[in-house]
Amino acid sequence: MTSRIEPAAAMRNPQAAIAGLRIVVGIWFVKSLFTKVTIALAWGFLPVPAANQRWIAVMPKLLAKYAADNPIGWYRDFLLHTVAANPHIFAHITGVGEAAVGLSLTLGIFTTLGALGGMLQVIFYGLAVQHVSSGQQGFHVMLLALMIAFLYTHAGRCFGLDRWIRARWPSSFWAKLG
Repeated sequence: MTSRIEPAAAMRNPQAAIAGLRIVVGIWFVKSLFTKVTIALAWGFLPVPAANQRWIAVMPKLLAKYAADNPIGWYRDFLLHTVAANPHIFAHITGVGEAAVGLSLTLGIFTTLGALGGMLQVIFYGLAVQHVSSGQQGFHVMLLALMIAFLYTHAGRCFGLDRWIRARWPSSFWAKLG
């Protein structure tokens, strides 16, 4: 006699599984807080997150290495002549952006924005390193798939602050970002 598993029992709580994945991916992005970001003083008195000096110095070297053999000519040129040539701008964008995506996903707050930002970063980073190895390709494809899943499942509504925001202010603009 075989037992039949009911569909509801087979997938007891898919939202919790997606939330768990969201938190793990978020923590992976949060590492930027420790490796790429510091607090700087804007206008000499206002503390703001910014890229640390190490990341500003290392980023152009990494990009030159990735761009050297990149078969996508227009992207190679963009990396070398725009991004690597302006590390004082792009180091801040990438470091603070990664940290923001990480905090959004880890805490489940404004998850729609976090997933969209993560998608952009994953696409840009994937284009930069896709020629290095199949492992790099697979890693970025997997991250992109996860960001799409987080976006379409509203992943911050389970074990996240988006649920609280949505309950507190259901028709607000902020509730729609989660």
